[in-house]
Amino acid sequence: MSVLDQFRLDGKVAVVTGASSGLGVGFAEALADAGADVVLAARRVDRLQEVKGKITAMGRRCVAVRTDVSRLEDCDALIDTAVEQLGDVHVLVNNAGVGHAAPAHKEDPEDFNRVLGVNLIGAYYTAQAFGRACIRAKHGGSIVNVSSVLGISGSDIPQVAYSSSKAGMNGMTRDLAMQWSARYGIRVNALAPSFFSSELTDPLLESEVGAKKVLARTPMGRIGETRELYGALLLLASDAGSYITGITLPVDGGWSLH
Repeated sequence: MSVLDQFRLDGKVAVVTGASSGLGVGFAEALADAGADVVLAARRVDRLQEVKGKITAMGRRCVAVRTDVSRLEDCDALIDTAVEQLGDVHVLVNNAGVGHAAPAHKEDPEDFNRVLGVNLIGAYYTAQAFGRACIRAKHGGSIVNVSSVLGISGSDIPQVAYSSSKAGMNGMTRDLAMQWSARYGIRVNALAPSFFSSELTDPLLESEVGAKKVLARTPMGRIGETRELYGALLLLASDAGSYITGITLPVDGGWSLH
């Protein structure tokens, strides 16, 4: 096997949550480009069908499953459907996420609970269902939790719910890696982007004040391009990262240096 062949995912089945827009679409396409068949999960089925068309045009098998990750039964059904329609699952990209910006002293507790319900609890539900499937199949697997630099480094953007959810995800990543990597061969890592253009971040990046704040905090002096996440994603998802588990990998133009 050549060095570049290690990044291939031929014959693998990858599940991507939050795959109807933004980074999730790019992640799904990158995994398919590396050879994987892809299961797309999100609440907006019409958008999933559009992404499915792109994946199948690449010659890959693809299934779209309406999924609300904050619902345990949806997460279980997602993995069950993936196995029923495409066979054993090998890669999970826990990408589904929501944000909420508000000063902490004014934040509605319901908003805090909603963000954690999707970003952290939903990621756990999906990881748990995926982990069980891999354990039954006895072939290992790889989980890539899509975290954020806000889970490892502070900022002056008031997003305590989002930051808390991503810090929790980093802790979850470490603990799942401790439990599953040696015993079951399931590697668990987190990818921590800074502010890339997406449905979630565009309102901030398209405002003069917001963009200025982000650029001032980024040593590389520019906003990242989505394609700049794909190398890290494939490293963690593929055999190229076969000796990597339990880490949170920032892809942030230097943001976390502060």
